[in-house]
Amino acid sequence: MSCKPGLGRQAAALVGFLAVSFAVSALGSLAIINNTPGWYAAANKAPWTPPGWVFGSVWTMLYAAMAVAAWLVWRQGSASTRGAMRAYGVQMLLNLAWAPTFFGMYPMWGAAALWLGLFVIAALAVAVATTVVRFGPISTTAGLLMLPYISWIVFSGSLNLYAAANN
Repeated sequence: MSCKPGLGRQAAALVGFLAVSFAVSALGSLAIINNTPGWYAAANKAPWTPPGWVFGSVWTMLYAAMAVAAWLVWRQGSASTRGAMRAYGVQMLLNLAWAPTFFGMYPMWGAAALWLGLFVIAALAVAVATTVVRFGPISTTAGLLMLPYISWIVFSGSLNLYAAANN
């Protein structure tokens, strides 16, 4: 038997999930902003790398979708939500770790940082897949909202692999 939270608490939680999601985005983007004009501008990038503005637009939509998905699961208030929300938390931490690893550590570690970034993004892909599998039975909509994210992570992983192999 689930005990769903009241409407006011649900609205506050949605705002909270959005705030956390965009805080992760803002923190991760610091390493990107600080390094894109430097080493990354001169780096060998995959021929399929989209223009820079695409990343910001896509990530904005993905972070909003992730927050809504988490909120949909959280508001169910069932026993199975605990494991699903743990998986969500793990993937958010890995998401936060990737940009400082890939962009921020390169000036000190060189190509090793790119390979470490690839390890982080591979772990992120597994964590997001786990989140999708955990979210889907609780809320089909939440599981579906996470699918573009895992697709983008796999695509980003291909960009990371190319950068690691060619820089």
